Amino acid sequence: RAVFQAVDLALLNLADIAHVLDLLRRGLVPAPAGRDLIRLLLEVEQMDAEDFPYDPEFGEPYNSRERFFVARLGKVAGWLHAGRPRREAARIALRIYVRDQLLELVSEVERFSRGATALASRHVDTLMPDQTYLQQAQPSTFGHYVLSFVYPAVRDARRLLEEFDDLNRSPAGAGCVNGTRLLDDRTYVAAALGFDEVIEHTRDAMWQIDGLIHVLASAASLLSTQSKLAEDLEIWSSNEFDFVALADGYTRSSILMPQKRNPYSLSIVRGASGVLIGRLTGFLAVAKSPSARGDNLIFAYGEVPRALDLAIRVTRLMTGVVGTLQVNVDRMAHALDDGYTQATDLSEFIVQTCNVDYRSAYDVVGWAVRKASNEGIPGRQITGAMLDEAAIAVIGERLGLAATDLEPARRPRQLLLPLDDV
Repeated sequence: RAVFQAVDLALLNLADIAHVLDLLRRGLVPAPAGRDLIRLLLEVEQMDAEDFPYDPEFGEPYNSRERFFVARLGKVAGWLHAGRPRREAARIALRIYVRDQLLELVSEVERFSRGATALASRHVDTLMPDQTYLQQAQPSTFGHYVLSFVYPAVRDARRLLEEFDDLNRSPAGAGCVNGTRLLDDRTYVAAALGFDEVIEHTRDAMWQIDGLIHVLASAASLLSTQSKLAEDLEIWSSNEFDFVALADGYTRSSILMPQKRNPYSLSIVRGASGVLIGRLTGFLAVAKSPSARGDNLIFAYGEVPRALDLAIRVTRLMTGVVGTLQVNVDRMAHALDDGYTQATDLSEFIVQTCNVDYRSAYDVVGWAVRKASNEGIPGRQITGAMLDEAAIAVIGERLGLAATDLEPARRPRQLLLPLDDV
């Protein structure tokens, strides 16, 4: 039943209605029989999928539909099979369903991207220590950090639109593998169902699955990006960092520990990413079956729509998270001031002013940072004299920096000038 409802009953009916109208247009079905079929299909169109007499004893949904039509119309129901195999309506219904989901998912990605961009714009000047491997790396701004998740999301949206173009082609009239002599023009049904064109190769039309694999891969990639952001925010919302705080609606209090407010929404995002990776992997495993087999598409009817539905809901959730996120500007600034994110820029400053190779400059600064850290001196207080002391220890000579103003290489705002071009 879950598979039956995933590819909506109404979409199977649409495929059947378009087929019968094509048969009537061609004069292949007697007019009275065609009218009876259309009348019954319109009646079924009004049914809720839960009310349709689906019986798993008969196997797949197609069999239950066929028994229902035969019970109502007798042999007239047999005209539904003219020029097409049993799988065609389901293939069409899956494409219609998935193409609608793709457009909805792209719309949600747009909302997420706009929300994240708005958050970034509010924090263009919010200084913070960017991190790699959960260690301070270089000075940055929170706005610059947030935008790093917008770009891949937009790229995935573009891929989804490309996949929409591929899925928005009709397999109708392709027969089983080599077309049918009854339906020489396949464009009528394609146009009636809103497809831009037909899938040219008839065997490929009925059995292709690579587009569905790409859809799942793009959805998994999208949620992987959101999962990275979610994990960062989960860490940064802890008391140990206190960089950000989630709005109450996106957290859940601990039942036992009154001091805790857990970032529950972010756990959902991270878990959903894992689920989509699993669904992509599982679908790839069944997709390796020999050609012209139903194995892969039997699972596609359920797995692909469910995966996209999950991606839509999770993207909507992350839009809410970034739209209500509170940023602790002062805490980020203090973390930057107390760290050693200036080290790279100090190394490059030495290269530019002292005619020293980068590896030597790197070793000099590294020595100075270790000594400053042991003595509780923050990076913003490292002096030219300290670098000269380090140079004597590392390369055996002074660099002549004792009287040099290092402020351009230590001040976070100065180090962020390249971001103006991004």
